[in-house]
Amino acid sequence: MTGQPVQQKSSLHQESTPPLQFANNPQWQVPDAAMCRRQWDKYGMPEHIREHSEHVALVAGFIAETAAQTGMTVDVPCVTASALLHDIAKSYTIVHGGNHSQLGASIVMEVCGNPHIAQGVLHHVHWPWHIDVDAWFLPLSIIYADKRVMHDSVVTLDERFDDLYVRYGKTERIRQRIHESYLQAVAIETAFSRRMGIPLNAYSLDSGRMVQRT
Repeated sequence: MTGQPVQQKSSLHQESTPPLQFANNPQWQVPDAAMCRRQWDKYGMPEHIREHSEHVALVAGFIAETAAQTGMTVDVPCVTASALLHDIAKSYTIVHGGNHSQLGASIVMEVCGNPHIAQGVLHHVHWPWHIDVDAWFLPLSIIYADKRVMHDSVVTLDERFDDLYVRYGKTERIRQRIHESYLQAVAIETAFSRRMGIPLNAYSLDSGRMVQRT
C-alpha cells in the first residue's frame, strides 16, 4: 500500500472544535507499568492484547524518549501509561459491544483521574483534528504506535494496513475508511519524523528495543 501524507479533512468523525489542553495537576496520578498491568488483570485482558499493548508501549516510549532528547516537551511516563492502557476496554467490548476507546478513556479517568492519559486512550484509533505533534504529542504518538504494531510485532505502516485490508476490507465503505486511516498514519509518521529529524519508518524491533534497519 502506498499513499501521500495528507492534512485534509477525513470523513471519520471529523470535528471542528479542537480538543482541550490540560495544565499538569499534581493530583493526577501517572500509573507505572506494574499498576497498568494490574488493570489488565482487573479487566480480564487476554494475553494477545497484553502482548500487543507491550509492543505499542515500546514504540510510543521510543518516540517519546527520542523526542525529549531533541528538546520537545514530552511527559514520557504519561505516554507509556497511555500506551499500556489504550486497549484496556477491548475485551469488554468484544463481548458486550460498545466503543473500546471511549470506554477505555472512562476507565482511565476512574483509575488515575489523568486526562492526558485518558486523551491518548480516547483518540488512539483516529485523530479528528489537524496534526500538530508539538501541541498533541501524547495522543498522536499513541495513534502512531498502535498503527505500527500488528498483533505482537512491530511492522511498517504498509504491512499493518495491508493486513487490515485482508482481514476487514469486506466492503467498499470499510476499505475507504481503512485507506483514510492509513493516510492519516502516514501523515503522523511524516510529522514526527520531520520534527524529530529521524526516519521513523526505518525503525523496527530488535532484542526488545527499537533500532534503525540497516
